[in-house]
Amino acid sequence: MGGSVDLKAYLEERRQLVNRALETYLPRVRGPAFRVTQAMHYSLMAGGKRLRPILCLAAAEAVGGEAGEVLPVACALEMIHTYSLIHDDLPAMDDDDLRRGRPTCHKQYDEATAILAGDGLLTEAFQTIAAAGPRFEGREGVLLEVVRLLAAAAGYQGMVGGQMLDLLAEGRRVSLKELEIIHRHKTGALLTAAVRAGALLAGGSRADVTSLTAYGEKFGLAFQVTDDLLDVEGEAAEMGKAPGMDEKRQKATYPAVLGLEATRQWARRLVEEAVAALEPFEERAAPLRALALYLLVRRA
Repeated sequence: MGGSVDLKAYLEERRQLVNRALETYLPRVRGPAFRVTQAMHYSLMAGGKRLRPILCLAAAEAVGGEAGEVLPVACALEMIHTYSLIHDDLPAMDDDDLRRGRPTCHKQYDEATAILAGDGLLTEAFQTIAAAGPRFEGREGVLLEVVRLLAAAAGYQGMVGGQMLDLLAEGRRVSLKELEIIHRHKTGALLTAAVRAGALLAGGSRADVTSLTAYGEKFGLAFQVTDDLLDVEGEAAEMGKAPGMDEKRQKATYPAVLGLEATRQWARRLVEEAVAALEPFEERAAPLRALALYLLVRRA
């Protein structure tokens, strides 16, 4: 397959890079906005794998670009993701008490502040992208395409639509096809957009973008499949949240539809297909390849 990477070291280095950048893009302010920006910062800097920004950076490098070039968009992806977690945790949604090993935003503050913190992060994401405009002088069309891509992935055509479908599926049996539609939207859309955005912004060819989009789609589904497995088999200390919640809420999940062993086999197949999509990039895609393979052994 070509190329290898020390994934643990790579992820830590990239996580620190993203965290430093996030601190600059979301300063803590005084005055009327203090409480909401404090809550935004609380959830954004609560830890986490920074998977979406790392995928964006790695995709940029896979097509021969520089990670620093796409860092603002990578950070915007994390803001969008964190907003979705804050809102998912609310009593009207999943009603969770823990996120990333800490009290959820509405538990640490209150529901109204959590709603506004999520709203603030979503809008700040697009402010961060817009502010990066000067570095793409002469390529504004590409940046505009990425804005459109992320808006679609985050909105009713992607994550928001998927969350709605997920809520509507609670308490009833769904087919494998329905489940895949839910998770292609709820989880897969933003993960795929992260990879696609990195490739577009770094000047990837049409063939490059097509191959990396295929990787992102398979990776996104595999991530959700293994996430469902972790909810059944994981430990709270490793996951940063209570396991077994999907079953309690009667959520539509792959283990519920397929059973555990068939779910494991499905995850392996998706990862193999994701890795196969990276063949044109050889060693430049080593981090993306390692990330896909890691899904099969992850514990958080």
